[in-house]
Amino acid sequence: MLLLWLYGVMVVGAVSRSAVQISTEFDKAPLAYSLSAVAGLVYGFITYSLVRGGETARRAALVCCAAELVGVLTVGTWTLVEPSAFPDATVWSDYGIGYLFIPVLLPLSAMYWLRKARTADRSA
Repeated sequence: MLLLWLYGVMVVGAVSRSAVQISTEFDKAPLAYSLSAVAGLVYGFITYSLVRGGETARRAALVCCAAELVGVLTVGTWTLVEPSAFPDATVWSDYGIGYLFIPVLLPLSAMYWLRKARTADRSA
């Protein structure tokens, strides 16, 4: 339930942030704002998959969480190595420091929980 709640909060945060930034100042940092929108969509899909449940949704959520982690690590490293590429922060900048590192911790937690839930389902 906590994972679902955190993903829901991240959907609202990332989508709201990117919508405001894209609609008011897109020319300032188009890459950063577009990546925040992508993060919001990824969070939304994972939230939907967790709510839907079932084996197919669980696998889809697991794949998306892995993609999310790759995105967070890539963008986080990119913002540290080449900060001039990001004149403004994204949700995943500096590994999610603006969101208390939740963007890097959330996919790790979700993947652990999804794998553990799969193991528990198989043993039942």
